[in-house]
Amino acid sequence: MADDYLVRIGKLIRDARQHRGWTQTQLADALATSQSAVNRIERGNQNISLEMIARIGEALDSEIVSLGYAGPMHLRVVGGRRLSGSIDVKTSKNACVALLCGSLLNKGRTVLRRVARIEEVYRLLEVLNSIGVRTRWINDGVDLEIVPPADLDMEAIDADAARRTRSIIMFMGPLLHRMDSFRLPYAGGCDLGTRTIEPHMIALRRFGLDIAATEGLYHAQVDRSVAPGRPIVLTERGDTVTENALLAAARHDGTTVIRNASSNYMVQDLCFFLEALGVRVEGIGTTTLTVHGVPSIDTDVDYSPSEDPVEAMSLIAAAVVTESQLTIRRVPIEFLEIELAVLEEMGLDHDLTPEYPADNGRTRLVDLTVRPSKLEAPIDKIHPMPFPGLNIDNVPFFAAIAAMAQGQTLIHDWVYDNRAIYLTDLNRLGGRLQLLDPHRVLVEGPTRWRAAEMMCPPALRPAVVVLLAMMAAEGTSVLRNVYVINRGYEDLAERLNSVGAQIEIFRDI
Repeated sequence: MADDYLVRIGKLIRDARQHRGWTQTQLADALATSQSAVNRIERGNQNISLEMIARIGEALDSEIVSLGYAGPMHLRVVGGRRLSGSIDVKTSKNACVALLCGSLLNKGRTVLRRVARIEEVYRLLEVLNSIGVRTRWINDGVDLEIVPPADLDMEAIDADAARRTRSIIMFMGPLLHRMDSFRLPYAGGCDLGTRTIEPHMIALRRFGLDIAATEGLYHAQVDRSVAPGRPIVLTERGDTVTENALLAAARHDGTTVIRNASSNYMVQDLCFFLEALGVRVEGIGTTTLTVHGVPSIDTDVDYSPSEDPVEAMSLIAAAVVTESQLTIRRVPIEFLEIELAVLEEMGLDHDLTPEYPADNGRTRLVDLTVRPSKLEAPIDKIHPMPFPGLNIDNVPFFAAIAAMAQGQTLIHDWVYDNRAIYLTDLNRLGGRLQLLDPHRVLVEGPTRWRAAEMMCPPALRPAVVVLLAMMAAEGTSVLRNVYVINRGYEDLAERLNSVGAQIEIFRDI
């Protein structure tokens, strides 16, 4: 029993090291020990103390290792500091998770460039590894290589990792082409209220997929005699719904028309990736996609996902709330034009460079400089719409921005059940936000932020909004248990520190 326990600990450490892109020698150097000692630890052949486990967790900055021993990660924020200089936007979280799911379509080697090193990606990698997919970080941990097995072992799926990400639902589209039956754990992710998978099922039933949900699992059966003979009309213009339909259509031997499709940034990136796999997709960027599927995909593909417009919006908000001049580089402008139009009406002072192409050769980027501005509340309410409207995930950042503006701003976050409620956490930091109902909040500005200690909201974007307000508040704030931020942002604290913030990462041991 003791030996089995050491083996399990060793596997946790090995996975955490690989996720960081380190060799055993690099970890040994950080621990001031030998590579052979690290090798013995990872194979479960070395007795290991709690103190050593804590040191390893700190060296790897890994929630996987530290969660049960050194405790969750917290942030200590010294606010009231101006930001300056420039910061690059990382690749898109939502595109990267879609491409990881899309790699299951391919029998060949997939290389994804500059993959976001975030917890959501790590959870999907744990799931992929558990069913037999080989993954490794290459090129000093910048890029990700994915090599599938001939047969997936779905019985060995890491259910705990799967339940911690809603992205697992996008396994359905690829898997229905690989096996006649399979089981998937219920999808998790942010706490944003009830989110039905019925729109996914309406689309995937057209490919013969039937789902029964029992005891925390989706039980899937595939009827090979069923194929979409007419256009698929999605009942909601959702991003993951569209992606699942695309993934199913990619290996359907025929032409599939998808109507009421999302044309958002992650959907476009998935379409570009499918084209790299040899699948022709017409109508990219529109709400009607025509997919010319191929029954088998066996190719070595190299693809660069584009930058994340929601992270770009986060950095714009950081500059606004801290009243800073900051240059944000590699901004995917076509997915932020509505947001910038609203900010211009509010009085934002900013400049844009000429456009240039992203590494995928398709997405348009700019560098954006934001300057301290005297903002006025917008006349109209802030509300999201499917692309090309104001991005659903960007709405929470307007709560912090509106708090800096003179007047009242109505924010109507109609998509999610709970998210507007979490925005009222800003009141702990001096904000004046009135919750009108579960979807509408009235923001009064301008705000004199004040420091506070609080728990991180359980939803990604509101959690980052709280962090940004702490950066603007004079004094020292503490934000506890920030795992949800790490789900969607790579090294956010360190990157904000590089442009003048003062954020310390710490854990309770």
